[in-house]
Amino acid sequence: MDETVQPETEGLELAGKGTSRSRRGIGLWLRRIAKLAVIVALIPVVLTILYLPSFVRPVSTLMLADLVTLQGYDRRWVPLEDVAPVLVNSVIMSEDGQFCRHLGIDFGELRGVVNDALAGEPTRGASTITMQTVKNLYLWNSRSFVRKVVELPLAGYFDLVVPKRRIMEIYLNIAEWGPGIYGIEAAAQHHFGVSAKNLTARQAALLTATLPNPVMRNPAKPSAGLRRVANLIQRRAARAGGYVDCVS
Repeated sequence: MDETVQPETEGLELAGKGTSRSRRGIGLWLRRIAKLAVIVALIPVVLTILYLPSFVRPVSTLMLADLVTLQGYDRRWVPLEDVAPVLVNSVIMSEDGQFCRHLGIDFGELRGVVNDALAGEPTRGASTITMQTVKNLYLWNSRSFVRKVVELPLAGYFDLVVPKRRIMEIYLNIAEWGPGIYGIEAAAQHHFGVSAKNLTARQAALLTATLPNPVMRNPAKPSAGLRRVANLIQRRAARAGGYVDCVS
């Protein structure tokens, strides 16, 4: 009696040990994945602090992609004080009118986007300059929901740590202004043959109008639509006033 039961008991014990080893293996992999996720999350936290000094010149993920694919790029870093104020005013008034007021996220605009989405209406962009900066520095270029979810806390942290003038300086030096053209100095030289410091109000407006789609829009050869957008930006920049006091 005992001899016929014993083999079945041994089989159950072996099966139990196999299941236990399998669970330990899954747990080990989950811990490794969790550690990797923490490390990846800490990268932008650490880099943000490293980017604080003015002598550090960050590059964007698109610039890194151009290097990896051996395409190369043109970027000439320029301090914010060597950028025409009218260009800075144009960018703020076009891209993020509340840049000097919000803490990295414009919750009023974000609320409007959510309400439009819930109502089934076309949504408008709600990315602040800070959000665009962290996207360019740390994230991938897409409209995915996942990217937006990651972008929001990064923008809040970035705005908390980095002064507004430095955020604007980094943004203007990593923004794309054409295929392989990054930063306002390279853009001004490439499109108009002048330095960023000597941009006119019209040139600044045309360059700003290019930002939403720098691959398809050419500020040096603007379409009728691009000229109309530039006209609006130019008028807004002339009335910037207190909207730009944090970078003056």
